[in-house]
Amino acid sequence: MHDLPAIRLSLVRSLRFCAGHRLLGHEGRCAYLHGHNYRVDVEVEPAAGGTEVDDVGRVVDFALIKRRLLGWLDDHWDHAFILWEADATALAAVRQAEPTKYFLLPWNPTAENMARYLLEVVAPHVLDDLGVVACRVAVWETDESCAIATRAGAADEPACAVGSAVIVDARA
Repeated sequence: MHDLPAIRLSLVRSLRFCAGHRLLGHEGRCAYLHGHNYRVDVEVEPAAGGTEVDDVGRVVDFALIKRRLLGWLDDHWDHAFILWEADATALAAVRQAEPTKYFLLPWNPTAENMARYLLEVVAPHVLDDLGVVACRVAVWETDESCAIATRAGAADEPACAVGSAVIVDARA
């Protein structure tokens, strides 16, 4: 008698937002302030792993992932400049504009680091009571290019605290 193969269920939710950034030290055009229409694919699985589903037969409702993660993206990254906290000149330039919105990332805002931040820091924060864990995040800068962060093993403590967008708006 043959054992059935082990099955793991997961789901992927795609989310979209628009933001600007620049890559400090980049050797090409990405050293300039510029923007993207980003797509983020977030894969989640049951926190206990395996095939656990709710009474409806779902890992989790897609709408909950959208509400939680897209809500965070809308509040913090959408229509903001995502900047490395060490990028003093870009930060000074963005602070000159009013109104302005920016988010300080602890690393250079490459697609790789943005995916890492969403996987390690944001997802555990916004999904913690849904019975799921994010296992993979892909950040698409264009239709042809993405970076993927994949959780390897058990989730650790976040690499840093979840940050907040800074909004400067003199319009009263």
